[in-house]
Amino acid sequence: MNIPEKFKYTSDHEYINLADTYGFVGITDYAQSELGDIIYMDITVSVGDEVKQGDVLGSIEAVKTVSELKSPVSGKIIEINTKINDNPSVVNEDPYNEGWMVKIQPSNMDEYNNLLDNVKYSELVGNN
Repeated sequence: MNIPEKFKYTSDHEYINLADTYGFVGITDYAQSELGDIIYMDITVSVGDEVKQGDVLGSIEAVKTVSELKSPVSGKIIEINTKINDNPSVVNEDPYNEGWMVKIQPSNMDEYNNLLDNVKYSELVGNN
């Protein structure tokens, strides 16, 4: 299971990969493997929306179930990865690169700093 070192994680299996003043948000490798084949993405926020930590950003429909994508931090939505609408399986194949879902500009770095690091997330999912 791939758990990148530089990312931060939530206990709900979302990640944020901070790059400069924004972060890429998606679901972890563990989450995509638990969900199974992802067949549809419904991102319900729009560019420019302000969200709070824990707000629902959309839903992920897989063969096995439907799951919510929640924001790991408060901030402003600055981009949505529309490419995953045409090819939702990219989230299964490459969740940390091509499979990101939204790009957010965090407004509270304390929230970011309090997320799980790769070691704590590994312990959570039993990958230690």
